[in-house]
Amino acid sequence: MIFKNISRTKLSLALISLVITFFVWQQGLRDSLNRPSVSFDISQKEQEIIELAAQSIPTNLKNFFITNDPVDEINNALSQVSFNELTERNKLIRIISAELNESLIYKKISKEFENRNYNLLIDEIEKKFNDNSYKPDSKKFDLFKNDRFLYHLLSQKFDFDDSSLITKSFSSKMFLKILAIRLIPLLTILLGSILSLKIFLKALYLKKFGWKEIKSLNLELIDMVLLIAGGFVVLGEVVSPLFSISLVELFFKNISNELSQSLKIFFGYLFMAIPPLLIVYYQIKSFDGEFTLKKDYFQFNYLPIKDAIIQGIKGWLTIVPFVLLVSLIMNSLIDNQNGSNPLLEIVLNNNNYLSFILLFVTTTLLAPLFEEIIFRGILLPTLSRDFGIILGIIVSAFIFALAHLSLGEMPPLFVLGIGLGITRIASGSLLSSVIMHSLWNGLTFLNLFLLRT
Repeated sequence: MIFKNISRTKLSLALISLVITFFVWQQGLRDSLNRPSVSFDISQKEQEIIELAAQSIPTNLKNFFITNDPVDEINNALSQVSFNELTERNKLIRIISAELNESLIYKKISKEFENRNYNLLIDEIEKKFNDNSYKPDSKKFDLFKNDRFLYHLLSQKFDFDDSSLITKSFSSKMFLKILAIRLIPLLTILLGSILSLKIFLKALYLKKFGWKEIKSLNLELIDMVLLIAGGFVVLGEVVSPLFSISLVELFFKNISNELSQSLKIFFGYLFMAIPPLLIVYYQIKSFDGEFTLKKDYFQFNYLPIKDAIIQGIKGWLTIVPFVLLVSLIMNSLIDNQNGSNPLLEIVLNNNNYLSFILLFVTTTLLAPLFEEIIFRGILLPTLSRDFGIILGIIVSAFIFALAHLSLGEMPPLFVLGIGLGITRIASGSLLSSVIMHSLWNGLTFLNLFLLRT
């Protein structure tokens, strides 16, 4: 019996946890609709890189990379958004790239910029409007050299030479970046599609899929409720952040906002992982009498490690085309999808290398390891034991997608979860799904890193 010999205390805790989880996830999904989609920023960053790389793009490849003028593309995209909803930088780009008379209209409807340098720049634009022959000293724009695209726009607006900053070598570097940004996904999709077709044909020929033996812990569904709802959500997502945020604010004062954000995410993930892992520890002790690290409770099966790595890479390549296809369908059905993971925006706009390292460790090491232990190491085997492998994969993938609290990203995350579940069972190794998850997050991280100018 699935619910045999359940104490009232255990049942009460599970019910309370479920109720709290319902409200937390409901609110989280609702809040995600108010978060802007990071795809807008990604598209803009790509156009900025293309503009900076323009002089180095070979003539025979220009049509592949440049369909319309990149600055016009950015300006048209920004014009679709209410001016007052734009970031200060995008407001400034809108003003600079617009016609002079239009620029002043935007200046009048905008509030004063918090960035003093931006306000000084507006004064120069007004002078240019009043006297078209006005040519300011280009040294006035040296304050903007850290933002090469903005500096490049200013050089076009005020007709001065920017070649000392936008050098040929820098432009070539930007070309290599956009080349990688465009080609890496294409190559991954191509290889993944070929591999998927090969696996499908093999399964069709053999008339079966090679599932490996899957061992579940001696846990019941009520234990899963306590683990996911009680440990992962109530203690991990609600209570733990209070400690991690307080820790950073108490011990890491006088640091940059970027580093502060990254430390909060890093420690936030560590503190979030502790409660559910402690619950697992005590759950194992309750039926095994002890917890021994030598025992492979979650079927990592890391030896031979080469096989686990190969299976992880195969799983990653195979699922990429399907996840991207679902994302493409969602984008075609719903314009301006909101709800992107806020971590993506933080990585995209981060210029602190220490902060980058912390985010990299969190997204490509901590998150895959912790999430795979919970969702594919414990939840999937338990569900598969009680309801069958197919339903186990589907339900665990749905909970995995739901737990990320991003309504816009739920469909692709659900497909990714299915791929991770299949890899876990097909390989018989949790390490394979950890590697696959790490590669997926790593590719996303790499793409965001390349988009930085």
